[in-house]
Amino acid sequence: MTDHLTRLGLPEELCDSVVLATDELFANAVTHTGTRPYDTVTLTVELIRDAVRVMVADPSPVPPLLRTVDGGAESGRGLAIVSVLADAWGVAPAEPGKPGKRVWFTLARTAPPEATT
Repeated sequence: MTDHLTRLGLPEELCDSVVLATDELFANAVTHTGTRPYDTVTLTVELIRDAVRVMVADPSPVPPLLRTVDGGAESGRGLAIVSVLADAWGVAPAEPGKPGKRVWFTLARTAPPEATT
């Protein structure tokens, strides 16, 4: 994913934040949605006018919870990490006709990417 974002002309710091936040959302989808072998978790990355938007769709209708965990907890920080890194994040319904939900975040980019060949 980092290579793809770099080819799009995004700065390294932005790429790192996008990759980390995406990893957290994807791990949450796989870990907490009870996906079966034939279920699908879908990742969409979009460059929009002044931001990068990432959306992770999973088959569970249960919305994610932003939790407060103590220092000794081994998990439970995924959405907290996303909320610190992202300019905005939220939950959207699944696409029509599909089960589940879509969890998304956006990160602003400071300059438009240069054209790549």
